[in-house]
Amino acid sequence: MNIPASALSCRDLTIRINSRLLVEDLDLTLEPGDFVCMLGPNGVGKTLTLHTLAGLRDPENGEVVLAGHALHSLSRPDIARRLGLLLQHHEDAFPVTVLETALMGRHSHIGFWQWESPSDLQCARAALADMDLAHLEQRPAGSLSGGERRRLSMATLLVQNPAVLLLDEPMNHLDPLHRFSLLEKLKDLAGRGRTVLASIHDPVLASRYADSVLLLYGDGRWKYGPTHKLLTAEHLGELYGTPFARYSSDDDNVLLPVASRRSA
Repeated sequence: MNIPASALSCRDLTIRINSRLLVEDLDLTLEPGDFVCMLGPNGVGKTLTLHTLAGLRDPENGEVVLAGHALHSLSRPDIARRLGLLLQHHEDAFPVTVLETALMGRHSHIGFWQWESPSDLQCARAALADMDLAHLEQRPAGSLSGGERRRLSMATLLVQNPAVLLLDEPMNHLDPLHRFSLLEKLKDLAGRGRTVLASIHDPVLASRYADSVLLLYGDGRWKYGPTHKLLTAEHLGELYGTPFARYSSDDDNVLLPVASRRSA
């Protein structure tokens, strides 16, 4: 009996920057349909973990496996056809339109001397519509607001059409409407068999949308498990170094940090 390979996994993954140990012996298996949120304070290694899982940097120890293949054995085009990474920051080096930027997501799927096909164009326009950018397709990408540019980066990733999506703070600069719209889109992608791992800074949204969470502490420690088990006041207080409390209403309850009162 052949056991299907997981979408993305790592074993004994250790990440260090200079002399600082950030993540030690991370064991992670992500399956098709998983929606995982990565949480932790600033500087604990969330971005470096995503970059390591994407093959942009080598771990100090351990191995990453993508769809049954050791990541280091795959070429960058092979990786790009299977895995997409949303970077935290993006700069537009060339004067291109919104539509042209979205079409860049198809580069790993077409030959070096090929032009984009009508189906590629249709895919790009559908992704722009998903990110509420259809009306801006002829605008210069460099003229967009921070939130619009963030949504364009996400649209470009959708055009790439990878099975695994690694997202570094995808909700940066987004207003509340587009935050919820993006999370609903990610939930839908996972429901259709994609694998989503996203670093975010909002435990409330993670509790509402993620199946599982990965908590990074920045000193080598990590915890991974179901959202309802790990997103508790005790775990979040330990993670962020500030107390959390549960607030309830008639139809909802959320965990929020408790502001500490400083003596006068």
